[in-house]
Parts: sequence; C-alpha cells; structure tokens
Amino acid sequence: MSKNISTTPPVSCTLCPRRCGADRAAGQTGFCGAGGTLKAARAALHFWEEPCISGKEGSGTVFFSYCPLKCVYCQNQPISRGGAGKDISIDRLTEIFLELQEKNARNINMVTPTHYIPQIVSALREAKHRGLTIPIVCNCGGYEKPETLKLLDGLVDVYLPDFKYLSPDTARRYSAAGDYPDWAKKALAEMVRQVSDPVFDEEGMIKKGVIIRHLVLPGFVKEAKQVIRYLHETYGNRIYLSIMSQFTPTKELSAYPELDRTLTPSEYDRVVDYAVRIGVENGFTQEGEAASESFIPPFGCEGV
Repeated sequence: MSKNISTTPPVSCTLCPRRCGADRAAGQTGFCGAGGTLKAARAALHFWEEPCISGKEGSGTVFFSYCPLKCVYCQNQPISRGGAGKDISIDRLTEIFLELQEKNARNINMVTPTHYIPQIVSALREAKHRGLTIPIVCNCGGYEKPETLKLLDGLVDVYLPDFKYLSPDTARRYSAAGDYPDWAKKALAEMVRQVSDPVFDEEGMIKKGVIIRHLVLPGFVKEAKQVIRYLHETYGNRIYLSIMSQFTPTKELSAYPELDRTLTPSEYDRVVDYAVRIGVENGFTQEGEAASESFIPPFGCEGV
C-alpha cells in the first residue's frame, strides 16, 4: 500500500526522471510545464482504448495537462505542451473520479499523471473511502521513476505505459530524453511487481495487470521489432502488448521530415508478423484508420 506522503507540490521537484528541481510549491513550473496546481483538460467516457479497457460503456478518462516528455509527434500537444486545461483542487479531482463511476465508466483512466502523483494519491484515497470501486488505470509515457510509482502501490490496478524506444539516440531526437530506455525498463519492472500477471473478468475487461503500448514510427520497423523482442524475452505472457499504428503527422513535424508521413500498412504488418513469429500471444493490434485526427479527443475541459 502507498505510504503517507505530502500532497503539496514539491519544493524541489524530482517526481520524474528529469529531476528538474523546480520549486512548484512556490509556483515555479517544472520541465514538464506544471506548476503548483492540479490541471486537467478533459474527464469523460473514452471509447478508443484497447477493448479490455474501454468496453462498451467507455473508460472514465482524465487527461491531465502537461507532460515530462517532449515528443515531437505527440497527438495531444494542446495539453502536453500548450497547457490547455483547467486548474482544479484535490477535492474536485475526487469528485471527478466518483462522477465517472456514476456514468458507468468501466475504470478510471489517468492519462499522463506522473507530475501530479502526490495530489492524485490523496484524491484516490478519498474517492475509495467514498465508494470508488472500479479499477484504476495509470496511462503514462513510460518515462517514470520507480520511486514515484511506488507511491501508487496498492492504489493502481492496471498500468498502461508506453515503451517508446530502445535506442537512446532515437529517444533523444524525438523526446529529448536520451535516458528514456533505462528509465522505461526500470519503471516497467516496478509496474509488473506491483500488479503482477493480468486478470480479466467474465466480460473480458482487465481488472489487474500491465498492457504495454508501442507506437510504430514510420521508418522505424527495426527498432519496433527490437522493442517487442525485449518485452517478450523479459516478460513473456506476464504482460500484454499493444502494437499501435495510429501515428498521426502534425504540422510540428516539418522539422523532422523522416517522420512527416503516416505509417504504411506494410511497415505495420511487418512488425505484427514479427511479434507473432517470435511467439507473442497476448496482445492487441490496430486498424489503419486509427491514424486520423478524428481519434484525438477535444480538450475543452469537458467534465472538469
């Protein structure tokens, strides 16, 4: 179970691997962009996650503003970099969790929560005390400190991290995080330690476990295969893999011409075929039309 921790913003922030040291308690913004107040851009039923998370009723998804990563291809840039969203209190976040449960959400799905984890822990504890019973999903970029994840131990049921890169050079160029592979490996080990092997209910909805997402980048089939091999050889059937094709070019990619296109069906099929060939049994794939801006939700503070 998570320990007693301060719910106030850190005086010298070390929540993520950036360890930028920002005095967020005094209102300074960290590398991620977050200051001293919780901020969220959307809290609503979301239907575009993996089937075992969204179900028919939808996943109760809270999109938090800002992000420790700086991915040049981020499809949620209005909130990850632009700061779209609304300042909220811990009490309001507690209410949001309970409101989503009342809307018959299959789970609470916290998107990019890393830089707000102390406040989120407080909100989750209070919400559970007030009757929150649906599974809690931590949906993150994979660039996490195990020490920070330990604060969620006993509160989170399902981890849904990205595993973006194995190459430090690729991570540095596209996410300004050359140390991403090392931190992602350590973070994933902590996630699996906490929630162990996947457990599903009678409807096929996940109750506990780890689903790891890998977004295949155009031109990076070889690295995608390396990521999948690492995950499979390290964890086998203790995890589920979600191989994603939804790479969506944005105007910001003009400075990265090698990424300024969609993934071809051939590229994606080669990655999926490789996963099958090496023995991956537990996983999800996407249809090609997922690569569309229509799959990016509006961030107009609905439900916040």
